[in-house]
Formats: sequence, structure tokens, C-alpha cells
Amino acid sequence: MHTVVTGFISGAVSGIVMGLISHILFRLKIFKSSLIVVDGSFLFRTLKHHGSPFLITGAGLCIHLVTSGAFGALYFVATALLGLNAAAVRSFPLVSLYVALLWLSMLFIALPVAGEGFLGRKSGPLSWLEQLILHGVFCILYFVVFRMLL
Repeated sequence: MHTVVTGFISGAVSGIVMGLISHILFRLKIFKSSLIVVDGSFLFRTLKHHGSPFLITGAGLCIHLVTSGAFGALYFVATALLGLNAAAVRSFPLVSLYVALLWLSMLFIALPVAGEGFLGRKSGPLSWLEQLILHGVFCILYFVVFRMLL
């Protein structure tokens, strides 16, 4: 299987699990936000439409699937552009560094663009920690899935 496809599948699987954990913990009132609701709400706000909770959740799940897959594929594109060998690409520290950059991008770019404020503060003061936990889950699952597929 081509590495970019492997990256997409690994990212999508990991992202869906990450999103579902976020949504479940949000529904249990442990987390202050759900990545799925944030993604879906952003879509409907951008389209200037009001969606039902069901449509927002469904759209958010689809968006999270696609974006997670894209970021999973991007890892393999970036490592190829950097000319890294197979051993380096398959290293957990490199995957962790990549996911740490994704986490920082989420805090400083994605959440503010989605209307959640700097570091996601609109959702709560510990949003950065919630995102760190979720990205840790993503990192471990992503690494395990792509290692199984390669």
C-alpha cells in the first residue's frame, strides 16, 4: 500500500477515535467541548445556516474524518520531501514531534478560526489540556495503525 494512503487511513482511524472520545467526554460533561461539534458548528456558521444537533454532529464527524486523514497523509508527504529514510519515518519520536506541531496548530490556528478563541479558551481554561490528551491519543493510535499497515 502506498505510504500516503497508509497515512490517510491511519490518520482517519485515529482522528475518528479522537473525535469520538472528545464527543463522549463532552456529553459526560468531563470535557468542555467536542471536536465534532466544533467542526460541525464551524461548517454551518460558514454556510450561514442553522443545523440541528444531529446534522452538526454528522457533519462534524465527516469533517473530522477527512481532516484527520489529510493530516495523516501529510506526515508521509512531509517526510518524503525532507528525504527521511524509512527508519526515521517509522520512529515514534518523529511521529510525536509531528503530532505536537498539529496540537500547536490546533491551539493557535484551528480553534481560533473555528470561533473557539486563542487556545480554545471560549470552551474553557483547560481546553489546551483537553487537546493535549486528545492529540496524545491520536499520536499513539496513528503510530500503531500505520506501523500495522506498512
